[in-house]
Amino acid sequence: MTTAMPTDEGLTTLVLDAAVAAARVILDVYARPITAVSKSDGSPVTEADAAAEAIILEYLRPTGIPVLGEESVAAGIIPTLGDRYFVVDPLDGTKEFIKRNGEFTVNIALVEFGLPVMGVVLAPVTGETFIGDATGASFCNTLSGTASERTSIAVASADRLRIVASRSHGHAALAGLCQTLDVEADVSVGSSLKFCLLARGDAQLYPRFTPTCEWDTAAGQAVLEAAGGAVVTLDGERMRYGKHNVAFLNPYFVAASSMELARRAAGEMTRLLA
Repeated sequence: MTTAMPTDEGLTTLVLDAAVAAARVILDVYARPITAVSKSDGSPVTEADAAAEAIILEYLRPTGIPVLGEESVAAGIIPTLGDRYFVVDPLDGTKEFIKRNGEFTVNIALVEFGLPVMGVVLAPVTGETFIGDATGASFCNTLSGTASERTSIAVASADRLRIVASRSHGHAALAGLCQTLDVEADVSVGSSLKFCLLARGDAQLYPRFTPTCEWDTAAGQAVLEAAGGAVVTLDGERMRYGKHNVAFLNPYFVAASSMELARRAAGEMTRLLA
């Protein structure tokens, strides 16, 4: 007997359920003393990362869609991805998790032909959950273990820009960019919540001058693009996925509340880095 593939709406619901289940496991670990070890690239990992990814894989397995997962990749498990696959970061912001500042997320995205078309970003400590798919972007709270009613969200422009900087990864060129683009204030936050602040209209610009991997950004990009924003690399093109040849590393990029602003900022970043 063949099982029918879930509809797009069904996939969004499945991914949301997977993220909620992963958040529950993460909070169980968060409630105890946390032990971290270093991966081969020097980044920290905890038992929560592996446990959350295992839960997510269990939820997604029935779809038959390949999964590119951060912890699986670290263990050398890279499936044949094809044109349609999930990208999973079971615990984005492990440094924030260890610091216990609450600014870490579960990220799950669906990529089709190199672009993220659906994504869920869930912050386990607050229950704040951001969703982006073909129907648009929305916000709900999942702290109770089930999703509250979803509210539509969208990007917002501003006379003076608010910029989202990384709490754990700064860069010298950031000050120059803020000056050139007349940035009013910066809202520092960890993990892929940066994309979500733009998607909700709380900020307009997120420039990234330091390395990220595809699982760090795919879900956030899906949410932001569904909310009307844009994520481009410094050549002004949409950031794409499936970069096997560079171990799934992203180039520098800028996320913004509009394609026009994203391309303008990308041009300024290129000039500042020259």
